[in-house]
Amino acid sequence: MANIGIFFGTDTGKTRKIAKLIHNKLGEMADTPVNINRTSLDKFLSYPVLVLGTPTLGDGQLPGLDAGCEDTSWHEFMQALSEVDLVGKIVALFGLGDQVGYPDNFASALRPLYDTLVARGATVIGHWSKEGYNFASSAALDVDKFVGLVLDQDNQYDLTDERIEQWLAEIKPAIL
Repeated sequence: MANIGIFFGTDTGKTRKIAKLIHNKLGEMADTPVNINRTSLDKFLSYPVLVLGTPTLGDGQLPGLDAGCEDTSWHEFMQALSEVDLVGKIVALFGLGDQVGYPDNFASALRPLYDTLVARGATVIGHWSKEGYNFASSAALDVDKFVGLVLDQDNQYDLTDERIEQWLAEIKPAIL
């Protein structure tokens, strides 16, 4: 088993695509990405390092039944995580958003994920600069940085590969 587990929630498949891209760049260090609704809590917790991804839906929601998705995705899994001790886990987050279509909630779904992980004792790495984006508001901001890598596949898809490369270079020392 690899040292890094990659898990994602998705609505349109874009987050799955990014998870696969990250996996390809990490190589043998990471296991194949898994949709969060297709794993168990035990499998999730078996990794010392987690890379977790989510799109942002509607008014800044995680994908799940409460956001109108057909599958539960992050919704039920977050409830299970609220009872777990994550001390010692290293977590890197990535999120997708649309800064033009949803400028008031850009990539905001990262915030509930981040808050739950930190409250349970996880060490979250990989904060990302807000520079290069144009949006009105984001719950994912922690002062002047996002709580994880933020990608806009709708408006800045041409920057995705470069951003992932830079983010991975920044987090690799902490996950190796």
